[in-house]
Amino acid sequence: MRLSASDRGLLKEMLQKRRAALDPVTMGFPKRLPGPGRRAAGLSQEQMDALLMRTVGTYNRFENGQLANPGTDFLAAVARTLRLDEQEWAFLWRLTRKEHPPHALHSNSGESVAEVWHRIIEQVGDAVAFIHDIEWNVLAHNEAFRRLFPHGQAPANIMRLLLLDPVARTDVLIDWETRWVPALMPHLKHAAELRPGNDGLTRLERDVLADPVTGPLYRDSASVPIPFYDGSELPLRHAVLGPGVLTTCLADLTAAPGARLHISMFTPSAPGPELPSPRRAAAAAGRVARPGGAGAAT
Repeated sequence: MRLSASDRGLLKEMLQKRRAALDPVTMGFPKRLPGPGRRAAGLSQEQMDALLMRTVGTYNRFENGQLANPGTDFLAAVARTLRLDEQEWAFLWRLTRKEHPPHALHSNSGESVAEVWHRIIEQVGDAVAFIHDIEWNVLAHNEAFRRLFPHGQAPANIMRLLLLDPVARTDVLIDWETRWVPALMPHLKHAAELRPGNDGLTRLERDVLADPVTGPLYRDSASVPIPFYDGSELPLRHAVLGPGVLTTCLADLTAAPGARLHISMFTPSAPGPELPSPRRAAAAAGRVARPGGAGAAT
């Protein structure tokens, strides 16, 4: 694909700027001695060829927009050598391939977010708001999110709580097996398949499969397209407000691919007597004395 003059200029400007920011000595090259020769700061194009293990002149053609259809591996090698961030990685693909990159550049992308997100999320009003990383570890959340759960305690890992915590499965998530399981498990399956080398996802999937309750359900219901749409609704028993519906929208974070923002509205059910949760109902049933038995009503 032949690049336009404008795109060639943008590509060259970005790559030259990133080369200039790198000290060749830190990349394994000898310190440049005073005297004749190249005076520009940073890595030279010949040094880039050496780092990329390409024939001399290959990187020059690429930087000048003359390398037709650079492959995924070559683009990734250039981006990592020049220490591009995720936005620059996406920009590199837009310029050279006219498409989105097939994956994030860095394996740890999506494991953290900028500190400003913590301040912003905390300022979200009545909506439930939180951010999780690629392993569903909760990175930031607001007070409305904490109030969802018993004792106002936010979970460290939202997927682990929703799938593996017995209290959540019985007291918090209404119709857990029929509503929540089909909505959650495909997300985990999809993430684990996309990132097979991620230890956190591997452990989470292993624990779900080993659980006597979730294991059979995961094998039966996880291998389907992710069933999510903006405004998805799931029934939930709010720790403070009682039963109702959680309506959710999701958004991926541009600067941290893999991290995800959840914004939800909780709508309490119509006023009326609240039915006890299955756990509470079972506990109450256990306290009912049998006729003639210990603790019988007098």
